[in-house]
Amino acid sequence: MPLPSPEKIQLAQKYLLFVKICRECGARNSIKAEKCRKCKRKNLRLKRREIIKK
Repeated sequence: MPLPSPEKIQLAQKYLLFVKICRECGARNSIKAEKCRKCKRKNLRLKRREIIKK
């Protein structure tokens, strides 16, 4: 199985790691979100981004 290209890895990290998480209900929201898409509260945090190297 060939290794994925660096561009694909970078794109995947963008979509998986650069989101906001609601502190109330745990929903994933876009990075631009001001309030939660599910519960409409404004208590959002950035997802922790710790890249694990094998």
